[in-house]
Amino acid sequence: MSTTPTPTDNRDIPVVLLCGGFGTRIREASESLPKPMIDIGGRPIVWHIMKTYSEFGFRRFVLCLGYKADDIKDYFLRYREHQSDFTVKLD
Repeated sequence: MSTTPTPTDNRDIPVVLLCGGFGTRIREASESLPKPMIDIGGRPIVWHIMKTYSEFGFRRFVLCLGYKADDIKDYFLRYREHQSDFTVKLD
């Protein structure tokens, strides 16, 4: 019998990210935003973490939300709106 490990398909493995907490050690940056939403290079920290995991094939994410959970939910529920250009016509 061979004991060679079978490669796993990372698409089916959920990545659990802890997104709670008050961000007291980074209070200046997290005064109005939850810690996972602090901007780095135009995107929230949690986006960068998810992007890194996605580069290794992970596609399912479970965000354990706490402090200001609605801000995080809103960002991802309206993700396309946040990333798209739009035109406003003032007639």
